[in-house]
Amino acid sequence: AGAMERWTGRVALVTGASVGIGAAVARALVQHGMKVVGCARSVDKIEKLAAECQSAGYPGTLIPYKCDLSNEEEILSMFSAIRTLHQGVDVCINNAGLARPEPLLSGRTEGWRTMIDVNVMAVSICTREAYQSMKERNIDDGHIININSMNGHSVVPQSVVHFYSATKYAVTALTEGLRQELREAKTHIRATCISPGLVETGFAFKLHDNDPERAAATYESIRCLKAEDMANAVIYVLSAPPHVQIGDIQMRPTEQIS
Repeated sequence: AGAMERWTGRVALVTGASVGIGAAVARALVQHGMKVVGCARSVDKIEKLAAECQSAGYPGTLIPYKCDLSNEEEILSMFSAIRTLHQGVDVCINNAGLARPEPLLSGRTEGWRTMIDVNVMAVSICTREAYQSMKERNIDDGHIININSMNGHSVVPQSVVHFYSATKYAVTALTEGLRQELREAKTHIRATCISPGLVETGFAFKLHDNDPERAAATYESIRCLKAEDMANAVIYVLSAPPHVQIGDIQMRPTEQIS
């Protein structure tokens, strides 16, 4: 916990905080004393999590915020609200992401566009706004963490995730580009991505939304990573001393094939 002390009382934004990895990350940051703005389209689950954190006596606080990340106006007004109420963002965790089962030869444009909007555009907009928030307050030790995927490093022979994989390759490029720009800007703000293989969340149920059995089978074939494993990775990244920048953590279930 010692290495996390400098983050006490500081503000983190976690996107997609209502379920899965986002909820686990939000909880962990609150446990370490951060003020966490958790956003999602539906905030009831975040409100429930905030109440749990409070009754558990965690030193930080979770602030639920309703935001549709496919809408730039909503993202900008969220950052504006954060500035007004909490000064700004010191840590930005771009976690929200989704896959739609739209192959390259037969997929629907609308599914592709949704993935681009959330997995690529929202990540870029949140990153830009978080950086501007740090810059205007002379914050030189901020951190931007993108939740990537092993699909951002290799293309698996599974047509339903090919377009998703393309968006995650984009995240790989965006994270490295960000690192270079932050360095050119002579800041010590750090950029990291975390690339998990299979994590047991509701993710596959959204991907295979008309085939819950296939979704369940995804997680039953092997012992998967848990959302908490991802939260631990985020804490590790944030705990690294300021002169150490973790570029990417690639993590898989030990039993995973690809």
